[in-house]
Amino acid sequence: MIGDIIGWLSDPAHWSGPDGVARRTLEHLWYSAVALLVTAVIAIPIGLVIGHTGRGRVVVVNLAGAARAIPSLGLLFLLTLFFGARLTGDAAFLVPSLIALVVLAIPPVLAGAYAGVESVDPAARDAAKGMGMTGSAVLLRVELPCALPLVFSGLRSAALQIVATATIAAIVGLGGLGRFLIDGLRTRDFPQMAAGALVVAVVALLVDLAFAIVQRYAVSPGLTGRRTGRRAGPGRGGFGRITPSRNQSRVPDEQARMDPSRLTDQGAGT
Repeated sequence: MIGDIIGWLSDPAHWSGPDGVARRTLEHLWYSAVALLVTAVIAIPIGLVIGHTGRGRVVVVNLAGAARAIPSLGLLFLLTLFFGARLTGDAAFLVPSLIALVVLAIPPVLAGAYAGVESVDPAARDAAKGMGMTGSAVLLRVELPCALPLVFSGLRSAALQIVATATIAAIVGLGGLGRFLIDGLRTRDFPQMAAGALVVAVVALLVDLAFAIVQRYAVSPGLTGRRTGRRAGPGRGGFGRITPSRNQSRVPDEQARMDPSRLTDQGAGT
């Protein structure tokens, strides 16, 4: 089976044309990017406001938890039946697919946003308010930068879920890497199905790696514990071994010569 998968992937005919892997991968990434962008626009502001004010936390968190239990495939079918009679063309299938992916991705992004703001040190908030900052300024200039690690964590989790689940778009006739799964199942081409699943996994890993790189440069090193600047010495805490200078080494000898008790002992001896 592994040889069949390698043979399918190594065939140049499967990588070119409108049904090739390259074209399907771009479609898959486009669906995922649009869904993630819509999710971020909806969930991040709500999460930041909840974390800043503490209002509506119970209601929103419970709704987000309930959204986790909704099966994406069942929701896609219901939305397709609803929008199919109201929209025309590809929009009748694209809109339901994007909504299903957004519903799937909102809970981790929302949780990361409000948890990041809630985890900010209260002393930082008090210091910002003491400087005369307004509530919105505290949120945007203090709480949001400090919450970025958890915000990116929620976005990374949502991106992985979207990339892995965007294959359902092929069930309603759209493109993407799910086409290899659906078409392979219909024709019982199991190497094609396995190769499509493998490509989806690789794309998900590459997307996660891209988010990790962006997070590394977008988040302040002080929040992640990374060292910056020149490499620290071998000593503990980044300090090297301290060697006294020639003048410092002479200090104990000079003090010993000036010790009054020593002078007294010398006088008693004489």
